[in-house]
Amino acid sequence: MAKLNEYCTFCGRSKKEVSILIAGLHGYICDMCADQAFHIASEAMAKDKKKKDYLFSNEKLPSPKDIKTHLDLYVIGQDEAKRYLSVSVYNHYKRLMQINNDDNDVEIEKSNIIMVGSTGTGKTLLAKTIARLLKVPFAIVDATVLTEAGYVGEDIESILTRLLQVSNYKVEEAERGIVFIDEIDKIARKSDNPSITRDVSGEGVQQGLLKLLEGSVVNVPPQGGRKHPEQKMIAVDTKNILFICGGAFDGIERKIAQRLNTQVIGYAASENTKKIDRSNLLQYIAPQDLKAFGLIPEIIGRLPILTYLEPLDRQALRSILTEPKNSIIKQYKKMFAMDNVNLSIDEEVLEYIVEKAIEFKLGARGLRSITEDILIDAMFDLPGTGQKEFHIHLDYAKEKIEKSENRRLQSA
Repeated sequence: MAKLNEYCTFCGRSKKEVSILIAGLHGYICDMCADQAFHIASEAMAKDKKKKDYLFSNEKLPSPKDIKTHLDLYVIGQDEAKRYLSVSVYNHYKRLMQINNDDNDVEIEKSNIIMVGSTGTGKTLLAKTIARLLKVPFAIVDATVLTEAGYVGEDIESILTRLLQVSNYKVEEAERGIVFIDEIDKIARKSDNPSITRDVSGEGVQQGLLKLLEGSVVNVPPQGGRKHPEQKMIAVDTKNILFICGGAFDGIERKIAQRLNTQVIGYAASENTKKIDRSNLLQYIAPQDLKAFGLIPEIIGRLPILTYLEPLDRQALRSILTEPKNSIIKQYKKMFAMDNVNLSIDEEVLEYIVEKAIEFKLGARGLRSITEDILIDAMFDLPGTGQKEFHIHLDYAKEKIEKSENRRLQSA
């Protein structure tokens, strides 16, 4: 039998009328009042958070040096690109903190970034690593599938659909995320001369990207696909979304060489040309080269930070194999360790993998495909055998690569 004083201090219900009655120091609270109190407190905290909503505090936002140090753990070399990227990302999120302060006399505009570098040099990896460090929503979009609205392909707004999906459709989180637009060079204008046919996957896409890059409220179809009148849209403000664009810009070296040569007049100028490193012309890239390649001036102006990635030499490729925190060899060793197999590889094999990657001209991506070809048979045969050790020597590696090359020749 319940005591006379065993009732909820808040609503007055007795112990018989409720499921749970929680005892406190000077009273009781029932499960229904506790649940209601939880919802009231949650709403109050959400409102308070909205008033002071910012991504980082001064203490939490990593400095440009800290960002670069983190990038060094995962990406080999590319110091110039890392410096530009670290400063740009730091300034962008520092700008978001300024927006939420009371002092808004000077409005800082965002600085989107464009990175130029051949395939496999680390453009996507740099953007991914920064997003992982800052713990912000991050989406990768391939520009090659984008077309103007109404044509076969994906609308420009599908870029933001990916970001919404990554942030579980929390618009406020998505509006402070990072979007990496890959293959930006594939939407270059097809020619400098105006055409009677519409360039729906080139200049048309660039025109459509302008409003996203600069910052505007865009109506986004939540599930992607085409827009239609009955579809419910989600309004996303892009002014605080950082856009990082990357592209190989294959052949832009010719544009750079032409520009450098046009400035060479007279003896003194010819002396200056001797200082130009012809083996790496990308380091001299300028906005006018992007314009000559086929990007429209308006989009170049909305991507004010321009940086380049060095081509990977033998030493860089060798380091990529083993040194980064998530290096290719470490990944494969971990996969073998999951089957209780200790994988060991001779130094000669690593040099052989690098030689093949240089031969195939696929950059860092080539390292993974070559390593996969060498290990594929072992990964198929070893699980379940109980074998504890597996060692790879040079003859074994050469045999597997030759077998892979012969198979491709037969299927060609």
